[in-house]
Amino acid sequence: MNLKERLHSHLIQIVRDRNPYLASEGHFYAQQYIREQLAQWGTVEIDDFSVRGRIHHNFILDLPSFDRASKKRLPPIVIGAHYDTVAGSPGADDNATGVAVLLELARAIASGPLKYPVQLVAFDMEEYGCLGSKHYAAKFKEQQHPLRLMISLEMLGYCNHNPNSQNYPAGLKYFYPNCGNFIALIGNLRRVPDLINLSGNIRKSGQPCEWLPVPNRGLIVPDTRRSDHVPFWDNGYPAIMVTDTANMRNPHYHRESDRIETLDLDFLAGVCQGLLEAIRHL
Repeated sequence: MNLKERLHSHLIQIVRDRNPYLASEGHFYAQQYIREQLAQWGTVEIDDFSVRGRIHHNFILDLPSFDRASKKRLPPIVIGAHYDTVAGSPGADDNATGVAVLLELARAIASGPLKYPVQLVAFDMEEYGCLGSKHYAAKFKEQQHPLRLMISLEMLGYCNHNPNSQNYPAGLKYFYPNCGNFIALIGNLRRVPDLINLSGNIRKSGQPCEWLPVPNRGLIVPDTRRSDHVPFWDNGYPAIMVTDTANMRNPHYHRESDRIETLDLDFLAGVCQGLLEAIRHL
């Protein structure tokens, strides 16, 4: 199977109502699928956290750097995507696309390690306030782990080539395309060199890409604080969200209509390939 076919095959398994409270069967099925897929490439650590007396799980796969023998231990790159949905939505774009790309990055990095060690994390409870990533980022901080970069994969598969298909928070429309056919990188201000590097290498792969640096943890543009990168920003870590811009482009956001047939799988494969090549250049 080629990359597009593998992504489609992941989506077929993951796209279903998987709200942790109101669709626990679909939620459990997605957990098992993610765990099995990641386990092909190494030991999967289950990172438990409790919400209102109920245990939830993040799934973590650690992949070493290509230079295991080096005495100098480089800080890891954390790549994360959330697998839960809002109630009543099968969550194809939000966020089965992020999870599918996470699984394909695991495959690619396991067979061709990077300069940095990589942690791939499937987060639970993003739709309830990024609770899985909050737990994980707080633990990272508490243990005083350094971090090269956190990359949050958040809705990667909706594309619209029509003029005026892209909306923006106030003031930004004058600086960015009005056509919703690009992938966006949103990072905290100190990540400008990474934003330039990543976006440039994504574009080299043929995938249109735009980037936005935000000061002060994104507090002045609240729309930039809507995924699992935010707990890392709030704990002082460098983090970037990769997004198709959610409801600023996708009319199916958080709806029952967020289904595979609304996605552009060529766009999704282009994002995945572009991201992989860009991450290799970090």
